[in-house]
Amino acid sequence: ARETSLPLVIHAREADDDVAEILERESAKGAFPFLLHCFTAGPDLARRAVALGGYVSFSGVITFKKSEDLRAIAAELPAERLLVETDAPFLAPMPHRGKRNEPAFVRNTATVLAETRGVSLEAMAAQTTDNFYRLFSKARRT
Repeated sequence: ARETSLPLVIHAREADDDVAEILERESAKGAFPFLLHCFTAGPDLARRAVALGGYVSFSGVITFKKSEDLRAIAAELPAERLLVETDAPFLAPMPHRGKRNEPAFVRNTATVLAETRGVSLEAMAAQTTDNFYRLFSKARRT
């Protein structure tokens, strides 16, 4: 990631301290772009990742009734470090939970993220789109 300027996409579960320590150790050797994909971890990992310049992406899990802690994390992170995703075909957001996830359902996830942060869906969509192109800087904006 450091050499190519391509983002490192990290999907980790129940390894918050290990992930944070590896990111901090590697970042000390030089910055590199990275994304915590399908984030469901704790606030400490989110804060440490953002402090290193990382991005945090939320899937449909943030829409689930029992995901209050995850929504609290999303509410406190800097807007310029947030992304939304589907993780299709898995983790469909409410009201599609338990069904096959589809790309179009990202709107449901973005809506909950916007509501959590007290902004409009349009503002959240613009912010996360800008964030995507900043992180994936080699992608062409259409």
